[in-house]
Amino acid sequence: MKLGSKTLIYSRGHTHERGVGILFDVTTAKSLWSLCPISDRVVVAKLVAKPLNLGIIQVYAPTSDSGDVEVEKFYKEIEKAKGYLKSQDIMIVMGDFSAKDGDERIEDVLGTGTVNERGSMLIEWCQINDFTITNTWYQNHLRRQWTWKSPGDRSRNKIDDILIQKRFR
Repeated sequence: MKLGSKTLIYSRGHTHERGVGILFDVTTAKSLWSLCPISDRVVVAKLVAKPLNLGIIQVYAPTSDSGDVEVEKFYKEIEKAKGYLKSQDIMIVMGDFSAKDGDERIEDVLGTGTVNERGSMLIEWCQINDFTITNTWYQNHLRRQWTWKSPGDRSRNKIDDILIQKRFR
């Protein structure tokens, strides 16, 4: 879908309640090789690049109110998305993971605040799949790390993450 000079690729649910997308500028859109919507929570875009192609997996995790079955399904969809990319491609997984990944440093990851269950799951997934959380590499003021705020602005958190394979960090 064209939005002015931008190109939006997306995958959405039938109820207009969920969906995930990636917005590309004109130059980047010309590099788009393939697109694969996995579900209304996961979409894969493969871009032709040099020296290696780039695979972007955009995600929108189930909310913290969702059950474990739905969250496990979400992580299986990410695994399925990885299967559409070649092992030598640079893989970036990014989006709303509904995960708080904590204050402590875990393998070059510096989190923000306390760890919730989704944060533990994300950290475990990164460790198993040899990914790192890149938007926690550098220590920034807390207000620059927030990606979500509650209605009425009563609380703020970082629940959106950008992950990349450790070999490309």
